[in-house]
Amino acid sequence: MNKPERNLALELVRATEAAAMAAGRWMGRGDKNASDNAAVNGMRFMLNTIEMDGTIMIGEGEKDEAPMLFNGEKLGTGNPPEVDIAVDPIDGTRLLSLGRPNAISVVALSERNTMFDPKHIFYMNKIAVGPESAGAIDIEAPVSDNLARVAKALEKSVEDVTVIVLDRPRHEHLITEIRQAGARIKLISDGDIAGALMTCKPGIGIDMLIGIGGSPEAVITACALKCVGGFMQCKLWPRNSEEAGKCRELGMDLNDVMELNDLVSSDNVFFAATGITDGELLKGVIYEGSHIQTNSIVMRSKSGTIRYIDATHSLKKLDQIGNIDYGPKFE
Repeated sequence: MNKPERNLALELVRATEAAAMAAGRWMGRGDKNASDNAAVNGMRFMLNTIEMDGTIMIGEGEKDEAPMLFNGEKLGTGNPPEVDIAVDPIDGTRLLSLGRPNAISVVALSERNTMFDPKHIFYMNKIAVGPESAGAIDIEAPVSDNLARVAKALEKSVEDVTVIVLDRPRHEHLITEIRQAGARIKLISDGDIAGALMTCKPGIGIDMLIGIGGSPEAVITACALKCVGGFMQCKLWPRNSEEAGKCRELGMDLNDVMELNDLVSSDNVFFAATGITDGELLKGVIYEGSHIQTNSIVMRSKSGTIRYIDATHSLKKLDQIGNIDYGPKFE
């Protein structure tokens, strides 16, 4: 089997659960490095148990710069299927360290050589919406036009449209434009993967994500949106003339509008996420002495199936069968 045919997302969720349970112990303790290290150790251990020949395309940096889950790292047993992997052990590390909502652990997987490599570009300009608005957005159109189109697609007024924006100084003008158009804004300090996915979950009331965020997160978000039927457009956003010049050297078009198929070309994409802290998308990890409770979402683009998984984990048994530090031992 050279292509993934079983639902690998059902196996990936064990990795996001492990990362969330290990990292969740650090909620509100102000130590981003310790929480990230715990999440990485848990995720790596579980991913290496999966029958796959995986290569990290979207990780936490190059091997020489990041002793974490690095770009190019091999994961799995080494047997087929051959797959690309995108990881974010904690989307919202600062959120977790401060005990704030919407920190999640995520993994995405697709067939080999199908994920976009952003190379040296750390940021992209993004616009993302849920399934009902998939044909309505245009990243090159004015913000007011996009708000009007999304409102029309959702059959409501612009004043009822709610937009997620990362709370950054670079977004001051964008925020002003949204306010002038009359739409509602939900500012988030971090975690735009969860923010984009909120546009696809009924009952949350989030209609659009817009603004400049991380390029690795854009690829992971594209994997998730492909599974759930949402839509996104992105453009490379170099931080300075040096980055822009390197793009031109590498033949990367700064005017190119990238959509889901440009960010992940496979139609067989797998995605799993587990909540670490409570949020609109997922509930956070709950520690109950002898047991740990987790809440996850599991998706596959080929089948279109979306699963929400509430799991109860026996801490005593986990300590006996795995090499992951989930915190205090239960006797």
